Amino acid sequence: MECRMDGRVALITGASTGLGKAMAETFARSGASVALVARRADPLNQVAEAIKAVGGKARAYPCDVTRADQVSATYAAAVKELGKVDILVNNAGQSAAMPFEQVTDQMWEEDIALKLYAAVRFTRAAFPDMKSRRWGRVINVLATAAKAPGASSTPTSVSRAAGMALMKALSNEGAAHNVLVNALLVGLIESDQWVRRHSKTGNNQTYEQWLDAFAKDRRIPIGRMGQAQEFANMACFLCSDAGSYITGTAINVDGGLSPVW
Repeated sequence: MECRMDGRVALITGASTGLGKAMAETFARSGASVALVARRADPLNQVAEAIKAVGGKARAYPCDVTRADQVSATYAAAVKELGKVDILVNNAGQSAAMPFEQVTDQMWEEDIALKLYAAVRFTRAAFPDMKSRRWGRVINVLATAAKAPGASSTPTSVSRAAGMALMKALSNEGAAHNVLVNALLVGLIESDQWVRRHSKTGNNQTYEQWLDAFAKDRRIPIGRMGQAQEFANMACFLCSDAGSYITGTAINVDGGLSPVW
């Protein structure tokens, strides 16, 4: 089975590093043209150039996804230059978790703007054209805390739970038009944040040793941290014709860590 995306155009937010970068590279290798969206222009351009250097098609669109005007302008620019958007991956976000009493109103507002409103606005822009063409894919990248929020998990767990509800509502609206909407819930997957954390708390261990010890401490059933490429492979499957009968589901990509399936 091949997960091909030839002729498709994918817009991915949070595409300059980590999971977003891995998905962009994987989608491009599978034949898609990729619109890369993130706030910082320099790393975004580096990803675009790396994709083009190996024969892929990519354009960079610097954008603060918390600003409605920039979301509208970015989406319009991508459609003008690439012709359409078949696939939307709402991936922008970062971990923000602390005891509830420490979360201020401003923190709540910023987290919801980044993780919920950005997805609402990009999807609202993309949905009508997807429905009219009778083909579309939307993925909300969330966290397993959306299903199983722990102590000191706010505001992220609440924003991500809202993103999961948004996915389910949209899947019911899009299904009759062959617009499939799903969520991928991140567990513990290697990314730049883990490199930074190792540099602060590595305790004279190599990065690989530190990750291995961390995975064992967290009791990940599969016995290790996940790889960004493994996450990107699942996203690629869902966004290709191979995933044509899957919609309205929230899939854990967590090595079995979450207590909720």
